[in-house]
Amino acid sequence: MALPVAFFALFFAYPVVAIVGRGLRADGVWQFGRIGTVLSRPDILDVLRFTTWQALASTLLTLLIALPGAYVFARLDFPGKQLLRAVVTVPFVLPTVVVGTAFLALLGRGGFLDELWGVRLDTTVWAILLAHVFFNYAVVVRTVGGLWSQLDPRQEEAARVLGAGRFAAWRRVTLPALAPAVAGAAVMVFLFTFTSFGVVQILGGPAYSTLEVEIYRQTAQLLDLPTAAVLTLVQFAAVAAILAVHAWTVRRRETALRLVDPAQTSRPPRGAGQRALLGGVLLTVLLLVVLPLGVLVERSLDTSGGYGFGYYRALGSADAGGSTFLVPPIDAIGNSLRYALVATLIALLIGGLAAAALTRRAGRLVRGFDALLMLPLGVSAVTVGFGFLITLDEPPFDLRTSWILVPLAQALVGVPFVVRTMLPVLRAVDERLREAAAVLGASPLRAWREVDLPLMRRALLVAAGFAFAVSLGEFGATVFIARPDNPTLPVAVARLLGRSGELNYGQAMALSTILMLVCAVSLLLLERIRTDRSGEF
Repeated sequence: MALPVAFFALFFAYPVVAIVGRGLRADGVWQFGRIGTVLSRPDILDVLRFTTWQALASTLLTLLIALPGAYVFARLDFPGKQLLRAVVTVPFVLPTVVVGTAFLALLGRGGFLDELWGVRLDTTVWAILLAHVFFNYAVVVRTVGGLWSQLDPRQEEAARVLGAGRFAAWRRVTLPALAPAVAGAAVMVFLFTFTSFGVVQILGGPAYSTLEVEIYRQTAQLLDLPTAAVLTLVQFAAVAAILAVHAWTVRRRETALRLVDPAQTSRPPRGAGQRALLGGVLLTVLLLVVLPLGVLVERSLDTSGGYGFGYYRALGSADAGGSTFLVPPIDAIGNSLRYALVATLIALLIGGLAAAALTRRAGRLVRGFDALLMLPLGVSAVTVGFGFLITLDEPPFDLRTSWILVPLAQALVGVPFVVRTMLPVLRAVDERLREAAAVLGASPLRAWREVDLPLMRRALLVAAGFAFAVSLGEFGATVFIARPDNPTLPVAVARLLGRSGELNYGQAMALSTILMLVCAVSLLLLERIRTDRSGEF
């Protein structure tokens, strides 16, 4: 636990505490009375109510829509499965401002629904909820489906032989085994929607505001740091309470599972019911994921002179964006890939060590650290970004001009995904296997290499894919610390969207399409990697 604790203390707790302290202190005196003053304001209470309500609604809607997809990807084998798995993960890397614009084109004035039936949803909360499902569909599919694909189907078949119906066998055998993964996925979805920023800002307009949007408004527009500090504390406390409850429920539901090779559990659909389920999932992916992504591609090719690659060619010139960039926008592609690779390595190291420590359950302190690892997903990225600037400015941690600052910020978001993806699988490994290896003379390191590593290799690859994807698309903190001569893809897109002109907008769509394609290709290559088939697993 030493390295994960040190990493989070230096690059998360210290910056957040420092920025909150600046907001609640005046002339060296703590002003705790500001908390009650801010929380008694009617406009702030409305923000708190809407933030909680829309996060709960988004989480339930995502689980309802995505759990059938998790089953299809885990248990059914069909042509194009690997490609489709990569496609559903692509939304994770897209900047929220880009996705919000795409959904506005679909659901707003002159959008898809408006042209077909004269229906607009951009003035309703449904646009926000659908965009949140678009973002988080892959969280449920990959987190729950990754464990579901390794559950031995013979356990459920044995229950049916003993007289249980299909649904009763699933409810009594499979659902309890999946509970930790479902709970972990639900927490991740809730945290992302609880801290939603770009989607709410674009689709909600002035009518809707989450805590994250309000923190940004109070900090960047009104320069009211005390109010922003109070809202950050509220967000922090709410997320900490939710994660504490989640950690308690996961411990209550833990059980040793019989894991098998995923290739043994996947089979072609049989019967009308499975074919109908597969068709429904394919239709859902088409309408929910492919259609918004198609809008991005179409707009990147729609130039004033007709369809073509003019916007893509303009990315190679620094003058094309006026004074927006010091370098050609296309340089952001290489920057993002380098930063994401480094951030993925950091996240795998920190997250892997943390997951291994949590698996051993060495005391209450270690178990509590499980919930603390999720806090970066629930604390305002605006707060973290500003915190980096005001704390990491003195030796030996003067990193403001160092390139490593961006991967460190991205890794903070990637570590929770690594832990939540690997932890259910590690906890499911039968402890007797490790004991048997020790009896045969294996050291703890060799037992981990021979027993744990083969069983968790698939989860490790999934964790790497998630960490790489979220690093590519991280925007909230990166926008404050990325240097003008080394922008990332999301930062470049945001800068282009913030400037008027058809050329800037077209280049933003072109960069978004490139970001989407890079992620899709990377994830498709990841899906083709096969794990070793060791022993009975």
